[in-house]
Amino acid sequence: MSVARPAKCLFCTFKQAARSSKPSTSTSTSTSTSAPRQFSSSPVKPNPRSRHGPAKQQQEKSVVDEIRPLSEEQINQNYTPEQAEAIKQTQQYLKKSFEDMTSSTARNLKPWTMTYVQPMTEIDPVLDKAVKAPWTNLDDNSRLKTEGELTEDIMRFMQSMPDGEKDAETALQNFLATNRITVGKPEAEHNPRSAIAPQTGKMVKQNLLPGQQPADPAQKSKGGRGKEGEGQDQEVSPALIRLMQMTGYNQRQLSALRVKSIISHRVVNQTRLGKIQKQYWLSVAGNQNGLLGIGEGKSEESAEGMIQSQYRAIRNMVPVMRYEGRTIYGNVKGKEGATELELYARPPGFGLRCQQYIYEMCRAAGISDIAARVTRARNPMNTVKAAFQALQSQKDPEEIAKGRGKKLVDVRKVYYAGNV
Repeated sequence: MSVARPAKCLFCTFKQAARSSKPSTSTSTSTSTSAPRQFSSSPVKPNPRSRHGPAKQQQEKSVVDEIRPLSEEQINQNYTPEQAEAIKQTQQYLKKSFEDMTSSTARNLKPWTMTYVQPMTEIDPVLDKAVKAPWTNLDDNSRLKTEGELTEDIMRFMQSMPDGEKDAETALQNFLATNRITVGKPEAEHNPRSAIAPQTGKMVKQNLLPGQQPADPAQKSKGGRGKEGEGQDQEVSPALIRLMQMTGYNQRQLSALRVKSIISHRVVNQTRLGKIQKQYWLSVAGNQNGLLGIGEGKSEESAEGMIQSQYRAIRNMVPVMRYEGRTIYGNVKGKEGATELELYARPPGFGLRCQQYIYEMCRAAGISDIAARVTRARNPMNTVKAAFQALQSQKDPEEIAKGRGKKLVDVRKVYYAGNV
């Protein structure tokens, strides 16, 4: 201690030490522990364990003691028969409810148990590890049967085929199901050890009303009409009937096409009777597999004009050439009015990096890798028509090869699966 410390502070220290040495008459433990320490201005923090541990255990014990049932002797001595019967039934109900309460997650007395109910008796193909075949099913000497061995199996089956038509059909199905195509252990072919993830069941989402049961597919097949029959029984508009007659498509094939209206605006025609307003629509249609068409429609009613343009787009579908089913053959150009554009072929995985109207056209035609650039005016209608013209102006490599007197491989300049 420093000599410069005043003597008054020393006397205060002796008084505090004498005051703390006296026994405390208070029953609270928090007041004694919260006294300030010597030469420190911060109080001592209470022990956090003293707030929960013993008190919570005593509370749980008191709850268990309160609902402890009475013995039959106590009930018969102190109550009438009617009261005794009511007390016994009440005790049975309380006992069952207490068991349910202790086993539920709301009152979980075991700290390390799961917070959900899981019997762990079934294997989930998504969450659990798949049960794989043993290593003994592998056969290093297993190989595919040769053509001669397969021919011998077929000849052996033909000799043992029964005479009846039904028996022969059943025997053929059994032969196709049981005949092996490999030589070696049967387990190596039928139950091999594989690292492939197991297949999950097909989940079908059904929007059911309250109290409605899911439909049984067997009953649908017995009834002879499911959703397909219901769709065919619906009324068909005369315009749709004419479209099916002109294109040769049925209603299901038409619904499978990708049709989208991409341009719409209002037009006004000045006549001697005044201004006549109509709604203009431009739509594209395609089967996403090489067919593409565009159509225009105009009507005083917006819905009629849109349907008119979509039906015309379906009717005007023409085949569009695709290289490897994903892009175009080389770079092509298109011009409509003051709009000029260029389309570029791109490698796999490049994507559709082009204008929104050209993007929808490529999606409808099934083109997945392309780049485009519109050089002059960007009128939406002329852009769609110029892109459609450019896609149709592609040159067929086979015709180029015939004109040059070469092979198709020399024209495409692709050798050894694209390595050169």
